[in-house]
Amino acid sequence: MISDVPYDPACIAECERRIVNAWPAPSTLLIGDWVVRFANGYSGRANSASALKLEAELDDATLELIEEFYKADGLPPCVRLTPLISAATRERILARGYRLKDASFGLIADLDGKPPEVESALQIEARPSRDWIAGVTSHQTGSRRSETKLAAIVEKVRLPAAFATLFHGGEPVAYGMCVAERGMAEIGSIVVDPGHRGQGLGRRMVSGLMSWARLLDCDRAYLQVDQTNAVAISLYASLGFRRLYAYETRILE
Repeated sequence: MISDVPYDPACIAECERRIVNAWPAPSTLLIGDWVVRFANGYSGRANSASALKLEAELDDATLELIEEFYKADGLPPCVRLTPLISAATRERILARGYRLKDASFGLIADLDGKPPEVESALQIEARPSRDWIAGVTSHQTGSRRSETKLAAIVEKVRLPAAFATLFHGGEPVAYGMCVAERGMAEIGSIVVDPGHRGQGLGRRMVSGLMSWARLLDCDRAYLQVDQTNAVAISLYASLGFRRLYAYETRILE
């Protein structure tokens, strides 16, 4: 079981703001208390509207405007319901018929006091190579198999970043990335080749990225994980991650 950290809206806001930079959409709008992001349908976070401050509000006119932006791109309007939004805004979104797409947890771990460990089989690059992009997308489904759409996101990262590939027997078997910003590091895009799962490779990947973040003087790492992914949640809990918040991604069809 994963444990919870005390409710900390300021920390939630810090994570949500940093995600905008760690996973940058090709097109972004700031509308009031919200960031509205467009990435050609690749990734829920990069194709949704998210609150950036506590008690964020959306009135009917602004919500309708955001919906029109997504419809113009041929995408269903998508909103992430995090603990930052006001109760009235949440009710307004639900009343408009937004259905649940998926639900996720935001997890956070302290890095202080954890000495970096060298993972000799882990190759880290400062920029996403074509091989890294191809490796990540080859383990995805649907629109997430598009190398072009993934490249449009990761090639926009401007902060210190690690694009990691884990080798086993000379072959790449796992991928992941980490982006550092002002003492915090976001970990994401963790994939392990299906033929090599159950061998601790995911743990080695995440541990390696946590070590990289520690070398950059980050004292906390955070990530987001689907609430139904029990295997990943168990792994992250064993590495010291705790649940900071939960959120829903909802779309209007």
